Amino acid sequence: MGKRRAPELYRAPFPLYTVRIEPRTGLIITAGGGGASKTGIKNGMHFLSLDLVGGVHSATLLHTHETDTRATMCMCLGGDVIAAGQDANCTLMRFSQHTAKQEKKPAAKDGAGDKGAARKRGRRGQNGEGGGDVAQMKEDSPQLVVEDVGAVQADLSPQDPCVKCVRFSGDLTLLLSGGADGYVRVWEFPSLKEKFSFRAHRDELEDIDISPDSKHIVTVGRDFECSVWSGDQLAVGLCWHENMPQITEKMYRYKSCRFARVEDQKDALRLYTVQIPHKRDRKPPPCYITKWDGQAFLPLLTKPCGNEVISCLSVSDSGTFLGLGTVTGSVAIYIAFSLQKLYYIQESHGIVVTDVTFLPDSPKSAAVKGNNEVVMLSVAVDSRCQVHAVSNRSKVHLVKFTF
Repeated sequence: MGKRRAPELYRAPFPLYTVRIEPRTGLIITAGGGGASKTGIKNGMHFLSLDLVGGVHSATLLHTHETDTRATMCMCLGGDVIAAGQDANCTLMRFSQHTAKQEKKPAAKDGAGDKGAARKRGRRGQNGEGGGDVAQMKEDSPQLVVEDVGAVQADLSPQDPCVKCVRFSGDLTLLLSGGADGYVRVWEFPSLKEKFSFRAHRDELEDIDISPDSKHIVTVGRDFECSVWSGDQLAVGLCWHENMPQITEKMYRYKSCRFARVEDQKDALRLYTVQIPHKRDRKPPPCYITKWDGQAFLPLLTKPCGNEVISCLSVSDSGTFLGLGTVTGSVAIYIAFSLQKLYYIQESHGIVVTDVTFLPDSPKSAAVKGNNEVVMLSVAVDSRCQVHAVSNRSKVHLVKFTF
């Protein structure tokens, strides 16, 4: 028997590096590509609609936006604006959607259609065959328009510049980026006037986030540091293993960081970080998740999360769930308050999971959530977008602890 895999929602013609869901419209936006190398692999951004029919999730390709020689490596959404990390730049694009009446057309024999045409992609069958290569035209196809609205140089590395992470502030007044040169750059949005910049790490940045009140920025670098900043001033450097004497200073490095609200606690805030081994051993040590007080920045709970190296982290809107992807293609969902594993598929993708994102807490998403406690998407270098759903029956496992 083959390995267990999550249902395949969509397969792109290029490696996928990032995925987001726009709350208001429910659009799935996923992007990637082959970069500037002349391999014939295109670079693009695909816009999908998500449907739930008979309890089965499926995706429809609504629009393809080509990005020339630039592969999108990271992305964040601010309303109808996409901020995309592409090589040395953070490129901003605005998308708009409207419904245009179309004549019903038969699908092309090769399954290809116009860039703006909707293509229905069903999930793969249980035997792993099929998977939506046949295009199905809709009579009323939502049409999307994507326009470039600006770009800023967000990494000044002399060789191989790369924007590694981008983030909007909660009130959409700031845009942050981190790159291979170790600098954090903050722009006013939407003017894109640089507000300030500072060198946060001696090596490249891995991740960045900003608190909901915009008072603190947290950065993760490959230099073993995770730092909290107030503006461009260092507020505190985090140490996740201070009560774990068996772990020495250079054994682990931080990989990801995310702020999150606490369900049913209006004023509470949490910060989650992932720590991965610095060296790859034949018998790999476990990775760890740490939950922090998001205001005092004191560690509240640390737990191991398996021996596969974590590649990405996401938090659900409510702060209830954490999503993890690994370099070996596995996908997991954890309960945030206890750091207890709720869902896991080993090597579902079989190759590096590059991004995960939860279905937003919005009316549009509620219609496609179905009878599920949580729904999460994952993308990987294998060009696949998978859907991971945990049934409401799993609530029996949600035993609440207080930490």
